[in-house]
Parts: sequence; structure tokens; C-alpha cells
Amino acid sequence: MNRQDALFQRLAQSPFRRRFHLGEKERAYCLAKGPEVIDQHAADFVAQRLAQAEPKNDGKQTPMRGHPVFIAQHATATCCRGCLAKWHGIAAHQPLNRAQQDWIVAVIHRWLVSEMNR
Repeated sequence: MNRQDALFQRLAQSPFRRRFHLGEKERAYCLAKGPEVIDQHAADFVAQRLAQAEPKNDGKQTPMRGHPVFIAQHATATCCRGCLAKWHGIAAHQPLNRAQQDWIVAVIHRWLVSEMNR
């Protein structure tokens, strides 16, 4: 079992994480924009809102709705540095490196693909 498979098995056990799903509006947005654009949005959000060692408003910087990536971040525990530490083993209080940012975007992408195929 690879690391992402293990993560998604753990996430599936969390009642909080399981409650997140894309609505019709978010699904339509994903279809209209396509996966490359959505992945770029995810990369931008991660770089702007999570990558710093001490993100502004950490724990409150990711809304729970308004964009498919925001919903995915909560579903995948990539929404704040505390969740990244707990669920992904990414230490808080240190800037995210490129590999960590790429991991987060890949996890978000996988969740969005699974939601679009529901």
C-alpha cells in the first residue's frame, strides 16, 4: 500500500473528513475549468496560504466552501498546518518545501477526481 492509499484509508475513518463532498456548483466549476487549472488553483492556494512557516490566520485561512479546492482541503486534512502535522506528518513552524507542496496538491487532486467520479 502506498502512502496516499494509507492516508485515504485513515481519512475515510474520520466522520468529520467524510462529510465533505462537492456540490453541483463545485462539480460544474471543475468541469468548466479542467484538472490542470484546478491543480494550479490548488498549488496557488497552498503557496499563498500554507507554505509559510507561520501562515497568517493558521487554522482559519481555508474557507469551508466557495471553491472546490477549499472543500478538498478540509476533506483531505490539508487545510492548515495543524492538520498537515497530524495527518500528513509535515512539521509545523517550518516553511513547506516544493516536495511537500506537490504532495498536498496531489492529495487534493486525488480527492477531487474521486468526487468527480462519484
